[in-house]
Amino acid sequence: MGKFKFTVKKNKTFLNGKPFLARGLRCSQALYSEKSTHELVSNLKSYTEYGLNTISVFFMGNRFGDMKAYKEDGSLNETYASRMGKIIAAADDLGMVVLVGCLYWGESKAKWPKWTQKDAETAITNSVNWVKDHNFTNVFFDVDNEGMARNQAGFDTRSMILAAKKAGPEYCAASNYVGPAPKEADLCLHHSYYDKTKPFIESEGVPENAPGAYWGHFSRKASEICNYGNDPSYNNYINIGLYTEEMKAEQIQTSDMHFARGDGYLLASTWLQAAEPFGPNHAPGGNGTPGNPGILWWLEYTKHKFGQYKA
Repeated sequence: MGKFKFTVKKNKTFLNGKPFLARGLRCSQALYSEKSTHELVSNLKSYTEYGLNTISVFFMGNRFGDMKAYKEDGSLNETYASRMGKIIAAADDLGMVVLVGCLYWGESKAKWPKWTQKDAETAITNSVNWVKDHNFTNVFFDVDNEGMARNQAGFDTRSMILAAKKAGPEYCAASNYVGPAPKEADLCLHHSYYDKTKPFIESEGVPENAPGAYWGHFSRKASEICNYGNDPSYNNYINIGLYTEEMKAEQIQTSDMHFARGDGYLLASTWLQAAEPFGPNHAPGGNGTPGNPGILWWLEYTKHKFGQYKA
């Protein structure tokens, strides 16, 4: 059994029975390689020194990662599962929580286009069973990032959550699509509507004032401060780890708003989510300028606000 157990009671989150406010980073590409996994594990203790206690890691990674962590039959690829296990175990040693992401559809090549609802539920069931078999308890699940598989493949979110709950009733499963969460969901993430009966965690926090939208033109088309996006063969994010002063101020203001009302908040960034060789970058980096890219500025904010995290 793990040292720490994440639970939900009514509209609050807990760790080993104590109130727990999730604050952390979206590290969705951490399974990309042994190098990226090792780098994340090596930085976890540093994260706690900045007041962080949560990370998210996706089996399917995110855009440009294209990790086929699920085989076509819905079983887990042993290589990626092993990397996930290293991260969860290291996090448990520090009293940190891991949001385990299952499906990432979108533009990712990691998806299986012929999957049916049954296949999707099989993948989620296998994910929960794998966590249970390894006695990991410092986790909860996002069955479908931003409802992408729901939107593109027509998979039913409620049925996927029910599959997770059937496999492991003791584990929490979240809803993350634009709309009201199914009643069986334990908590709401990111795109989900607020529900006063469930906790809410902003699991993909970005500055909303980025020119052209953070995950739009700002990170996916060439700009005056980053020209390699003009190369048609380039297949990665641009403006990696870059922020204007206005973007940083907005990110901090939004973080404050969520924390003030008791929401969890996980920062997402091209710095963390770029694919090799430009990322993922799990070391904090710097102040977000072209000469010193990174997310250290936000970690310094959380350290000032919360102090060092000790479970």
